[in-house]
Amino acid sequence: MLYDLIIVGGGPAGSAAAIYASRKRLNTLLIASEFGGQSVVSEKIYNWIGTIAIAGQELANNLKNHVMANAGDVLHTKEGTRVDSVLKKGDSFRVKTSSGEEFEGKTILIATGSKRRKLEAENAERLEHKGLTYCATCDGPLFAGSDVVVIGGGNAAFESASQLSAYCNSVTILNRSNEFRADEITVEKVLKNPRIKVIKNAVVSKVKGEKFVEGLTYKEVNTGEEKDLQITGIFIEIGQIPNTDFVKDIVPLDNVGRIKIDPWTGKTETPGVWAAGDCTNVLYHQNNIAAGDAVKALEDIYLNLHTK
Repeated sequence: MLYDLIIVGGGPAGSAAAIYASRKRLNTLLIASEFGGQSVVSEKIYNWIGTIAIAGQELANNLKNHVMANAGDVLHTKEGTRVDSVLKKGDSFRVKTSSGEEFEGKTILIATGSKRRKLEAENAERLEHKGLTYCATCDGPLFAGSDVVVIGGGNAAFESASQLSAYCNSVTILNRSNEFRADEITVEKVLKNPRIKVIKNAVVSKVKGEKFVEGLTYKEVNTGEEKDLQITGIFIEIGQIPNTDFVKDIVPLDNVGRIKIDPWTGKTETPGVWAAGDCTNVLYHQNNIAAGDAVKALEDIYLNLHTK
């Protein structure tokens, strides 16, 4: 079967595109290893518009249920498998999955998101989502009145610290080098906040706590001396790894592996391929933005298919 559209990814972007594609009667295949994206592991999400608070797994279930309610004669789904490659075949594209199946589509929408770069420190994995988190926007309000740490030195780290200062008693930014990757204007503005301080040349070696985070140990890069901080929250902002290896030979990527798109339409530089969400080089990455960008791309895909 030749599909009008093959969507790769089951997070907010892929799910939103699938629902809109069904409503527009495009013959569509959605391929998803799972539904929900990165947020599936979040205890509570407070910024999914229209819902005051929702658990990550509940959001994933809602996305899946909404997609499946629209599945049928034009929308088809393949869950539990990932896409290994996308190849150009004449005027269409051939998609090969990890299960060995192959599918063909006139157009492709890549919505595979990204994964957070993990903190490599003792107990970090064990205390993940128990005081150690990767989203200040999602989880910041849970730490009202607390002393917290942000690990990282880029714009995302400084922006997270600024957000957290609205709720938290104090915010300490730990940066592994003497220089910040964030732009000077952002650094200067954020560090004017009396609740925010910086420790440079510091590498976290251990996260402390039994059931929840109670502190951390960091090593001073220049001296090797280890020091402790008593905090109850750790926010990791050391970058993201986009899930784009399977399309690196068909669409141009930026220097960190994100798919380059036209922000007006979601088009890539490869005719017939669009992308949306955290796998792209847009400035901001949030669930609501991913869903909106996917709908925007879907509208453009529809026009492309019906105005050729």
